[in-house]
Amino acid sequence: MLEVGLTGGIACGKSVVRRRFEEKGVATLDADVVVHRLFEPGSEVVRELESVFGPQILTVEGAVDRKTLGALVFRDSAARQRVNAIVHPHVWLAIDAFFQSLRGRGEPFGVVDAALMVETGSYERYDCLIVVHCTAELQKERLMKRDGLTSEEAQRRIEAQMPIEEKKAYADLLIDTSGTLAETLSRTDDVLAALRNMAGES
Repeated sequence: MLEVGLTGGIACGKSVVRRRFEEKGVATLDADVVVHRLFEPGSEVVRELESVFGPQILTVEGAVDRKTLGALVFRDSAARQRVNAIVHPHVWLAIDAFFQSLRGRGEPFGVVDAALMVETGSYERYDCLIVVHCTAELQKERLMKRDGLTSEEAQRRIEAQMPIEEKKAYADLLIDTSGTLAETLSRTDDVLAALRNMAGES
């Protein structure tokens, strides 16, 4: 079975691509949804993060406050590394379980959508890597609009990740989302056809 990674720069359009795959019947896993579950009250991850960063990163309900934690890690690379060291092993357990379930169902391939595959080196665990990208200007504009950020805040978040031009070098397949939605969906369909061919050959 082909294990496919889907990544790209922040606000470059990974979610649009993943939803298109889902519409076409592809099994996908959104790593961000896994993280949301891990950040719920009472989880082991919440306890570990609180022990490192203190109760100020929690909501009144006891969940991780993603906005507070995000503001912290995007301005402090050491804090970001500590968060990743706590969270990523749990995410990988969920990803392994996802692929195992697909094997049991005889699926030809599955796709995992995650932001930091290249930065963490986890892209090496996949058989194929798709990188979603767009122009730098459009990326910043989308991020400011999506998250209600100032220009400076958006730029810090973008710079916390590997530059997209560097990330593209790791890709087996590329999807440029700089054009219209129709163009993005058409390119996604082309990539899906390539994946089906690859899975048939594996």
